[in-house]
Amino acid sequence: MKSLIRVVSLGIVSVLCAACFHATIVTGRPESTTIVEKEWASSFIFGLVPPDIMDVSKDCPDGVAKVETQHSFLNALVALITIQIYTPMDLKVTCAGSGGHASADYTIPESATLAERQAVINEAANAAISSGKPVTVKF
Repeated sequence: MKSLIRVVSLGIVSVLCAACFHATIVTGRPESTTIVEKEWASSFIFGLVPPDIMDVSKDCPDGVAKVETQHSFLNALVALITIQIYTPMDLKVTCAGSGGHASADYTIPESATLAERQAVINEAANAAISSGKPVTVKF
């Protein structure tokens, strides 16, 4: 009887100690109102085998502002029941707003000499410094 109580107590303590995990990655771009979520994304073996790639390029044409991964209490409970073989997580991507576009585009032609290439790159760098916004240099 004592061993049964210990096993049940250990099970209850394990469930109560199952921590929720939350990580946020911020790119520094302005956020839009478009949010793409994928609940119960399947990962395996303590998360060593990650979930499938979440392609948001069609939903977020201006790029990504923030990515959040989370193991909720229910995710952790399922992972505990499966002995961490199946470890689901929730994914949330916040798209970037259109205000994050580069302030200018610079193009270096294929036939440009080394001096011409350096001049374009210097001009782009000066524009980025003076505007405080990113610039795009295309080759």
